Amino acid sequence: MDLSIVIPVYNSQNIVGDLVKKINISLKSIKTINSYEILLINDFSSDGSWEKIKHLSKNFDFVKGISLKKNFGQHNSIICGLNECQGKYIITMDDDLQHPPNSIKDLLSELDKGHDVCYTNYLNRRHPPWKKFVSWLNNLVSSYLLNKPYNIYLSSFRAFKKEIAKELVKYKKKDVYLDGLILKTTRNISIISVPHNKRPEGKSNYNFFKLLSLWSNMAVNFPIFPLRLSTMFGLILLLIIVAFRKILAIIARKSNEQYIISEKTF
Repeated sequence: MDLSIVIPVYNSQNIVGDLVKKINISLKSIKTINSYEILLINDFSSDGSWEKIKHLSKNFDFVKGISLKKNFGQHNSIICGLNECQGKYIITMDDDLQHPPNSIKDLLSELDKGHDVCYTNYLNRRHPPWKKFVSWLNNLVSSYLLNKPYNIYLSSFRAFKKEIAKELVKYKKKDVYLDGLILKTTRNISIISVPHNKRPEGKSNYNFFKLLSLWSNMAVNFPIFPLRLSTMFGLILLLIIVAFRKILAIIARKSNEQYIISEKTF
């Protein structure tokens, strides 16, 4: 298998069909890709997303559907897909059509040049101002915690080689932070600029609560953080994260499982 595309799906029943069709059209124009699969991971949607995914799987032999038993989140859903995919190269992208399928060829070109991973930087971002600020803040904090170059934006539209995926799936804890695992595995990373499309309908599920969850997972699961507590910023961040994890422990009853599959189409 040349390529696997892993897409977490949450409440996107009216979008995911168009996304699959546009990806298929884009991939047919890439001469180096002869075989591919699209893995749609239903993260316990409350709409008809799973029924739509099953319909797509029946109509397109390259579509594979997986439904999770509960909502595990984007990063855990991707890990689920990585455990099931077969491609030499892997693309992860969102389900909302904001990531342009015709940029897949540019991501793959960077891997062909010898990079292990390629991230994307969005041109003319179509996010609301609050989300732009949150993304900027997340990039600042992740650069601080993970000791990464500030210009490497950890977008969810990314490509990496199968060898990297094999390392990522070795992580079996429930608190998955995919980009931290990637940075721990390799620093041979490229970044390209891609257009950013307007979401055709609905709204993003990303919020400040989920941002704190990401920071929390970064701080707990990666050893760089304790080395940087001497600064005021580090101490304030530590207090926020500790408080957040205590609150989360009280209000959340999470399974110890990284993910649980309830149904597959293959």
